Amino acid sequence: MADDINLHLGRRLRQKRRILGLSQQQLAGRLSIRPQQIQKYECGTNKMSAERLWQIAEELRVPISYFYDGIESPKEEEEREDVLSRRETIELLQVYCQLADEPRQRLLDLVKTMFREYGRT
Repeated sequence: MADDINLHLGRRLRQKRRILGLSQQQLAGRLSIRPQQIQKYECGTNKMSAERLWQIAEELRVPISYFYDGIESPKEEEEREDVLSRRETIELLQVYCQLADEPRQRLLDLVKTMFREYGRT
């Protein structure tokens, strides 16, 4: 179970880092650690201490709970990770995060309407 948690935390770290458009080198520089350490965290090879997780959360501007959101069985996690690691998903999230509040809400409403109309394919 501990390995699954480390893997989950690492995936959440990688996901948020990519959404923000940060390289492993950039994040490592901000944390005063080596890029290889970020890589090991993201792969779940190395555990993140509570202090390090706090520093990373502050640097990525997310609450600590962000890293634990969605802990589920490894199979469910893999299926979701596949969608979240696609290039178009990352691009969509990057553009979405750059929009102001009103256009972002309008885009979200449009996507919800499209989902209701077309459903899941």
